[in-house]
Order: sequence, then structure tokens, then C-alpha cells
Amino acid sequence: MTFLQSTHSERKLVRVQEKGQVTLPTEVREKLGLKKGDLVAVVETDEGVLISPQEIVATKALDRIGEVLKEKGLSLEELIESGRGIRGTIIEEKYGIKSKKYR
Repeated sequence: MTFLQSTHSERKLVRVQEKGQVTLPTEVREKLGLKKGDLVAVVETDEGVLISPQEIVATKALDRIGEVLKEKGLSLEELIESGRGIRGTIIEEKYGIKSKKYR
């Protein structure tokens, strides 16, 4: 089973263990900055399996959110403050609890 193949590096073969576990080669873990307990995303592709550090996935999503906010002329602080106001309104409407700060 080819577990990890990249056009940027030599192909690495690893053996699937009894419970489906595989050990990523040290060089790969170090290059990706993976440490014990880190989360990775596993995606089946036509060519096999793609493993990517979850932090990278989250970072890309946060970068895209930042781009959209910038395009809209908003800052993260403004978005958070807006969310607080909306949350206060919902809590007041649903539970009858009035927030002094967001009236």
C-alpha cells in the first residue's frame, strides 16, 4: 500500500499494522511539524490516501475568513462584537433575559 506519495519527495512505504495503524516516517512528521497527539485529516482520493495536518486545514480556513472580512471592510473585533449583539437579541427573544450591554 502506498500511504504517502508526493511529487516533492521520495515515495515512502509503510506497513499497515493489526489495528489499521501506520507510522509516518520521521522525516515526514518533522517536515509537517507533527507531534504525538496532533490531529490529521485523512481523505480518500483516486490515487490512495491524503493525510494533512488539521492545523493547516484550520489555518487555511481562517486565512480565507480573514480575506472575506477584509473584502467587506470588517475587522475581526467588529465581527465578534456584532455576534455578541445578535446573541443578546436572541437570548432576549427566546428566554426573556435582557442584557444591559446590548439593549
